[in-house]
Amino acid sequence: MGLKVLMLTWEYPPDHVGGLGRHVCHLSEAMVKLGAEVTVLTRGVHGRPLIREQAGVEVMAAVPYDLHPPSFVTWAAQFNVSLLETCNRFFSRGRFDLIHAHDWIVAYAARALKHSWEVPLVATIHATECGRQKGLHTPMQHHISQTEWWLCYEAWKVITCSRSMRNEVQHLFSVPGDKIKVIPNGIADSWFQVKKRPAPEPMVLYVGRLVPEKGPHVLVQAMNEVVHHYPAARLVIAGGGPMEGHLKDMVYRNGLGKIVEFVGHVGDEELRALYSRAWVTAFPSSYEPFGIVALEAMATGTPCVVGDTGGLGELVEHGVTGYKVQPGNPSALAKTLVCLIGDGKKREELASNGRELVKRDYRWEDIARTTLSLYKDVAEANARVSWFEPARTKGRFASTGTRDSLQPAAGGGQATESGDSTF
Repeated sequence: MGLKVLMLTWEYPPDHVGGLGRHVCHLSEAMVKLGAEVTVLTRGVHGRPLIREQAGVEVMAAVPYDLHPPSFVTWAAQFNVSLLETCNRFFSRGRFDLIHAHDWIVAYAARALKHSWEVPLVATIHATECGRQKGLHTPMQHHISQTEWWLCYEAWKVITCSRSMRNEVQHLFSVPGDKIKVIPNGIADSWFQVKKRPAPEPMVLYVGRLVPEKGPHVLVQAMNEVVHHYPAARLVIAGGGPMEGHLKDMVYRNGLGKIVEFVGHVGDEELRALYSRAWVTAFPSSYEPFGIVALEAMATGTPCVVGDTGGLGELVEHGVTGYKVQPGNPSALAKTLVCLIGDGKKREELASNGRELVKRDYRWEDIARTTLSLYKDVAEANARVSWFEPARTKGRFASTGTRDSLQPAAGGGQATESGDSTF
């Protein structure tokens, strides 16, 4: 019998799906195929079943209270109470060998279950508040960052999806290097089945949340210059977010209403169709822990231009599997897009190289196997130690958001294996 794992995540397909939700979904399904028993506890929707099986994964829904909280942090606290209530209703001590928490939003429940059940906790830090906001500027941002630190402290092992995120977590939260394991995101096999049917005129595709760190405003600015060279060029923006209104205003002010199309959130089938038609994709992020959209583009044979930052900068080899540009520089982005639109041979070369890279290094089966190996190491190490309540963290957060140096937590909190390894 395989390991019994409880995944905690605030989103999971088909509801509320961003990159984190897709990551947890594909990882869970791949681990089930390798013999693990995976239960996902996630946010539910009123009117939907509380329990379902999805591709071999048991999915349990915790419906948040309908209390209209004043802030996202308050909502997260209430959501964690819902998670704990659902666990108490359906599960008992001994049901799981390990808990895997994804990001700070589920940290409260993860920590409580870890100590209630006395099972080890693994945490994946997909991004940090300090990185997203380029610093900590408000009390809420400080609180989120402190919760991220707390989750790292409580976890036996911390997973990041790129080397840049590993370095960020080490720097921000003083996490020992041998406590962090770099395991990248992956891509589902279905993405390799997309057949290219390029649009008759140049089509640039953006996929992602409409938030400043993803750089959609930089891409809209760049299209001003692109259409001077290729008047028939089009930009399709797939995704939603708080910048949508601002971006539409930019499009209107710059006379790009017939150039830029907003299609909102789309499902995988429609998204694959968009990749099939696109001549080139653009992901001009200024902060990107990994960049799963670049994997999707490469798997579908669509060249990508990315911001030279974080995981995107690691994933793309400039001029070989894609192009990298300086974040926040619309002129550099426009110049690169113009060159690629005009060079079909180079587009084919980048597409071929990118596709081979993804096939070789980013299959979910391999990533799941590496993750299960880490689980096994954690479970075996946990069996060799005694368990007791670690010291509370009260008073250990400075008002500036910095953290004091702490000794390893008891009860499995900080046991490490030597060596900082990367998948």
